[in-house]
Amino acid sequence: MELFILAAAFLGLAFAGIAIKIWAKKDGEFSGTCASNSPFLNKEGEACGFCGASPEEKCKKEETV
Repeated sequence: MELFILAAAFLGLAFAGIAIKIWAKKDGEFSGTCASNSPFLNKEGEACGFCGASPEEKCKKEETV
């Protein structure tokens, strides 16, 4: 039972940390959301499927929301 309470407390802290980060950021957006631009995940050098940025570029923020 102690292990369950400890795991639940750590999960609660993680969710609270994410919520605080979203609250503190302008417009509630994370920076660098293009995971496909990671050299570990994108070995072929393809463009981002979300915004179209190449691996050398930063994630392009879409203005039309």
